[in-house]
Amino acid sequence: MISEPTVSIITVTYNSEATLERTIRSILAQSVPPAEYIIVDGCSSDRTLEIAKGYREQLEDKGIAFTIVSEPDDGIYDAMNKGIRMASGDIIGMINSDDWYEPCAVKVVTDTFIEEPFDMFFADLRMHMPGGGTFVKHSRNRKYSTSRDWNHPTTFITSEMYKRFQYKNETIHDDYDLVLRIKRSGAKIVVRNEVIADFTMNGTSHERNLSKAVERVRIKYGIYRNNGYSPLYFFECFVVEMAKLIVG
Repeated sequence: MISEPTVSIITVTYNSEATLERTIRSILAQSVPPAEYIIVDGCSSDRTLEIAKGYREQLEDKGIAFTIVSEPDDGIYDAMNKGIRMASGDIIGMINSDDWYEPCAVKVVTDTFIEEPFDMFFADLRMHMPGGGTFVKHSRNRKYSTSRDWNHPTTFITSEMYKRFQYKNETIHDDYDLVLRIKRSGAKIVVRNEVIADFTMNGTSHERNLSKAVERVRIKYGIYRNNGYSPLYFFECFVVEMAKLIVG
């Protein structure tokens, strides 16, 4: 039993010069710093690496071990798996280079683990819409499985669980596939209704395009079926993607 867990944070980057500083500053702003911060870069051609290296001294002054690796990869989930293999913490969090943590994030995670040890944790997320508005996407853990209840930037998974489950690197929804596999394994999942991260709604999974939405329905439905879920989950996939078309 881990009484005081160490935390590793991983950020995957590729030509992220426009947003990476905000992500790194959110690591520096943690009320309880993580033990380790890893940036896995896919050979950026802009100033991403220069920006990252410029924060080394500040991160290390906070007692955060800082590692940067830049080399070719086979996509975002391949890069995430690479970061997981490098991580030394008891608990691992992923924050993308256009998202950021609230200052309480690591403290909420470690305090929760001490109170109620988990295999996977997630919490509430503040969503930032392209037009400038925001809303909170609440987390929930229930028997019915829906991505509407889950928030990737707030997810923390133990290193022991990551030894059993990593990303398949097959589709854009491999992050949710991992969640379903962990959930169906009987793992201990703990949820907190507190905002610990912020998400910008401008990625591939939120592209407002009918043909892209249809493709996402097909992919996510396939993931449900591959994990043993009912054909009725097609309607779950359809509802989620239609909502994205309307909201963004």
